[in-house]
Amino acid sequence: MKRGKKYKEALSKIEAEKVYTLEEAVALVPQTSTVSFDSTVELHIRLGIDPKKGDQQVRGTVTLPNSFGKTKRIAVFASQESDQKAAKEAGAAVVGGEELVKEIKQSGKADFDIAIATPDMMRVLAQIARVLGPKGLMPSPKAETVTPDVVKAIEDLSKGKVAFKNDASANIHIAVGKVSMKPAALLDNITTFVDMIRQAKPENSKGTYLISMSLATSMGPGIKFKA
Repeated sequence: MKRGKKYKEALSKIEAEKVYTLEEAVALVPQTSTVSFDSTVELHIRLGIDPKKGDQQVRGTVTLPNSFGKTKRIAVFASQESDQKAAKEAGAAVVGGEELVKEIKQSGKADFDIAIATPDMMRVLAQIARVLGPKGLMPSPKAETVTPDVVKAIEDLSKGKVAFKNDASANIHIAVGKVSMKPAALLDNITTFVDMIRQAKPENSKGTYLISMSLATSMGPGIKFKA
C-alpha cells in the first residue's frame, strides 16, 4: 500500500520493533498525527479468542472518564407515549414507535449514531435489522441499549458511555480520545477501557488473552504498547 509523505514522517518517529509502555505511547501519539484537524486517538486490541464461538464473544459497555468529540444523536424506539415523551425531554434526537420503524424501513436510512429500545419494541425492530445491523445500530441487551428505563440509558450515553464488541478477526477497535486532550486524561480513558476488556475475558478463552495493543491517530501509524 502506497503511503504519503506525512505518513512516512510519522512512521519514522516510531521504533518498528519496540513495544512501548502505555505512558510512552500516549506521549508519542500526538507526534504521529498526519492530519491538520484534531485527530481522534484510536485503541486497537488483538484478542486471543475464537470469534466464531458464541461463548467467546467480548462485548459490553464502558463509560470513559473523560468525554471528547461531538454529541451523539440518540434514537429511542418506544411504544408507550410516556416513554417517548420522557426520551424527548432527556435529549433523544429521534423518538418513535412502530411509525418510526416503518419510516426507516421505507427509506433505508437511519439518521442517528446509537439506538435505544424498550424490550417490547425488539420484535418490531426485527423489520429493520438489515438497516440497523450493518451499521452497528441494533439495540442489544448486552450493550444495555435494550431497557425499560430509556431516560437512564440516554443519560449514561450522554456522559460518554460506549458499546464495544470484537469483530470477526478477534479485534476490538474503539476511539478513546483526541490528540488535543491532556496526556493524563487520555491515559485515564485507555486504562479504564483496557481494565474493562480484562474483566470481560470469556471463561472458555484459553492461552494469551491480550495478544497485542496499539494506539493510532486517524490515518496515522500504530504504536504498539503494553499495559
